[in-house]
Amino acid sequence: MNSFDSNAGTASTPQDPFERIRSEMIATQLRRRGITDGDVLAAMGSVRRENFVPAELRGRAYEDAPLPIGENQTISQPYIVAAMTAALRLRAGERVLEVGSGCGYQAAILASLAGEVFAVEWRSQLAQEASERLKRLHFNVSVHCGDGTLGLPQHAPFDAILIAAAAPAVPPPLLEQLSEGGRMVVPVGDIKNQELRLIERVHGTFRTIMLESCRFVPLIGVHGWKESALDERP
Repeated sequence: MNSFDSNAGTASTPQDPFERIRSEMIATQLRRRGITDGDVLAAMGSVRRENFVPAELRGRAYEDAPLPIGENQTISQPYIVAAMTAALRLRAGERVLEVGSGCGYQAAILASLAGEVFAVEWRSQLAQEASERLKRLHFNVSVHCGDGTLGLPQHAPFDAILIAAAAPAVPPPLLEQLSEGGRMVVPVGDIKNQELRLIERVHGTFRTIMLESCRFVPLIGVHGWKESALDERP
């Protein structure tokens, strides 16, 4: 099992050794690539990414790349986290569903902007660790272990849904759980390459906007890939 740090989850204390490189990450990885939403930038600057990676990788926490978190899963690169969050245009008080919570970093960013966040993770060990970590760091996130392609109908509808794993197609149950006026961000494609899509529910219909190319781990579940899909990645 990976060892994670248990210090506070938010930034900018006199003892914060990562403050400078966190600021550099915002300037070089986010602003220069077009992330201009002030609230998103503030969330990315306040949540300590180093607390969501294994202890041996803390020094690489702000690299412009995904990092392994165990069980063949990764924490997404900072830019992708910010870009997906910005696309959702979150408002205070909104209810958000995250599918594929991994270590909990993306959920922490969402919780810094929205009212209530629910997260689903397929792998029980990661789900347990993420739940404990987010609770310890005082983020308002409810983590569930299960098939994220089915969503959480008992907590629906959601104002926003973020899917942090690659789907072969948009899972129908998640579309059903999106509220009127809601937004969903999801990477869709094959195992190796995907396109990030923004889906908006407007007057009962769904409008899709293509955002950019991306690459995520496979979304496992009834409306995703089979577990064996992990063996097909290069």
